[in-house]
Amino acid sequence: MIEAADAGIMGIAGMTWTVFVLVVLAGLAAGWIDAVVGGGGLLQLPALLLVPGLSPVQALATNKLGSIAGTTTSAITFYRRAKPDLRTAIPMAVVALCGSFGGAMVATLLPASVFKPIIIVALVAVAIFTLAKPSMGQETELRFDDRRHYVGAGAIGAAIGFYDGLIGPGTGTFLVIAIVSILGYDFLQASAKAKIVNFSTNLGALLLFIPTGAVQWRLGLCLAAANMAGSYLGSRMAIAKGTTFIRIAFLIVVGALSIKLAYDVWTENLAPLLLP
Repeated sequence: MIEAADAGIMGIAGMTWTVFVLVVLAGLAAGWIDAVVGGGGLLQLPALLLVPGLSPVQALATNKLGSIAGTTTSAITFYRRAKPDLRTAIPMAVVALCGSFGGAMVATLLPASVFKPIIIVALVAVAIFTLAKPSMGQETELRFDDRRHYVGAGAIGAAIGFYDGLIGPGTGTFLVIAIVSILGYDFLQASAKAKIVNFSTNLGALLLFIPTGAVQWRLGLCLAAANMAGSYLGSRMAIAKGTTFIRIAFLIVVGALSIKLAYDVWTENLAPLLLP
């Protein structure tokens, strides 16, 4: 391991080249996962938490900077090739931005650990539902017309935007399954719309974090570059391979997210009670 100078790489105390490379590689992989189906934060945020001189709030804020670069890249790539309906995606994104503010405000009053057991149950239910209906999301079959369609899209944006502000991991995954199962889009079109909405939720979080000075800009911009590269590659692959590939990737990410949140619940709530 090559040790950094006293101030650390990027001016962060205790940060080494080894950790820096790990964070960048995690950003590259996270960008790819987010572009395909969402859930890249499962890799990116834990990697940032390994940086010795970074507080949890700084890690969260810097994570959002990397993520918004990736979602911007994938949103543009999907828009050019999949042509998502912006009449649905843009209102969802606006409502999700407001929802993320609301979630962040609640997060200051209630710990995320209160909600994690509920999220685990929801994820398991989503996985079972997706497996039980292999034809779901193969083709676009809209379930609502006109006003009800946009009301449903707005409700999805508000609920998942709130979740992103409150907890965060798996936001893109929840967006995809909600757009597929509630609105009736196929997985490819759902992924395209999810990227636009996820950009908005990331922006909402950054609007809260930037004024506080929590974003570590030099590290965050390096992470953003890696995230953009991964997002571009992931978007191209998802578009080329289509709905079946996205559905399989979706199930894998849902499984990983469920395990991660279950581990968090164990370490935060159950282990201290059961272990001496």
